Amino acid sequence: MKTNRPNVLLLFSDQHQAGVSGFENHPDVLTPNLDQLAAEGVRFSRAYCQDGVCVPSRASFFTGLYPRTLGCMDNNYFGTVMKEVVSLPAAFQGNGYRTAAFGKRHLFFDCDAGWDIEASHLVKESPGDNYVRWIQDQGYGDAFDQDWAAEFGRGAEGTPSHEREIPFALMSVRESKLPEDMTMEAWTKRRTIDFLRSRQPGDQPFFCFSSFYRPHQPYTPQPGYFRRFDRSRWGTGRRAGKGIAMPATLRQPAGELPPMLQEQHRGMNRVWRFDLARQDEQLYRDAIAAYYALVEEIDDHVGAILHALDETGQRDNTIVIYASDHGDFVGAHGMIEKCSSGHNVYEETLRVPLIFRWPDVVKGPRTCAGLAELVDVFPTLRELCDLQMPGLRHPLQGRSLAGTLCRNEPVGRTHCVSENYGQSSVIAERYKLGVWQKPESDLGPDSRAFGDMLFDRLNDPHEIHNLVGQSACKEIETELRGYLETWHASHPLPARLEFTRPKGA
Repeated sequence: MKTNRPNVLLLFSDQHQAGVSGFENHPDVLTPNLDQLAAEGVRFSRAYCQDGVCVPSRASFFTGLYPRTLGCMDNNYFGTVMKEVVSLPAAFQGNGYRTAAFGKRHLFFDCDAGWDIEASHLVKESPGDNYVRWIQDQGYGDAFDQDWAAEFGRGAEGTPSHEREIPFALMSVRESKLPEDMTMEAWTKRRTIDFLRSRQPGDQPFFCFSSFYRPHQPYTPQPGYFRRFDRSRWGTGRRAGKGIAMPATLRQPAGELPPMLQEQHRGMNRVWRFDLARQDEQLYRDAIAAYYALVEEIDDHVGAILHALDETGQRDNTIVIYASDHGDFVGAHGMIEKCSSGHNVYEETLRVPLIFRWPDVVKGPRTCAGLAELVDVFPTLRELCDLQMPGLRHPLQGRSLAGTLCRNEPVGRTHCVSENYGQSSVIAERYKLGVWQKPESDLGPDSRAFGDMLFDRLNDPHEIHNLVGQSACKEIETELRGYLETWHASHPLPARLEFTRPKGA
């Protein structure tokens, strides 16, 4: 076993749309610390998650297996394979690493095994050391309850039922009353920095998972961040000093969207009242700006963590990764949040940020436009860190990106696949095909009646014009359907009868 292996610092956010970043030239959002990280390493500009919702995406990331292999295609069903895997932290632990997780994990069974130190945002994940208990001890439990309850559109839990709707948090938006140093994100930053500063010369190498809960809803930003954005009108963007830029497809007709997304536009959801937002676009501007504010807060905390890595002398021998489990519409197609139950095709929710930095080994800045997947991160780290994994029951299914990182080799992938129970999408260099799954899926037969979805990402980057069935695209549609059929056959989905659900999930 090598004795001078690199440390690994995995910086992770929840629901960060790849395009909402400074390094992607966003018109409103400034992310100088993530920009600097990208400028010092390799950024994968076409990295995709395996499923546009938390648990399956995270489970796939942390096991190197596709969600259908795990039997986990949404947040509510869990396959028996999840009890037979070697998780990423367990692999590092088995190779002499000190492993630590600070913040949201949202993992189950053996996907969550292998932590020496764990401190979650959530009580159930870390009963003895978690953010909820800490914030209550600081005397800000009520303020946090107000934030947390905004996800469901209501006032804080524990308030009288006749008051619980006041103030009502439409679109899950509410300005936080927490002090800036007491948010979940600030807590994650502090715990990560404390861990980095505790390291001593000669200590075993570490694998540290620093996981932010945001910009996932509830969208409850700090006032100082929220007020950076002019929400009073649509404009040309903050960088031009005029309002916030309106998403290009905000006013797309709802009838062009899949059935469940159409339902939300008709006001069928208690919180995501797109019917009201169509009448008063201030609701859209507030939600979009709140999301932007949360991204900028995370960027500040990322900067503080990277500074601590530098000042402790651990920069050169630490692989730093920034990624997110999936994206968010942030106003695209007139949608907010990810609405994962209703689709698994749109770029805003499937494409994710993915950055690697390893000074003196990974030469940057480079932007790689090859097709990458989150399932690739595990085999990449296995190669970079020379992890030995004897007796691995389920071989890793992603491909290592080490050659791309270290030798500038092409990724070499022609297609990506991302899917939930309702819709499987196959993504090629230019085209993307979304195919509705069996009628007994949770989405029901309406989605199949709506029809599959084919987009030409070159000529239609906003994914508005569905080309399924058009004669000019017959050849590419046939090719993508054939690829997906073959891929499904080689990655069979376990029978639903095998699925088990952990207590309290």
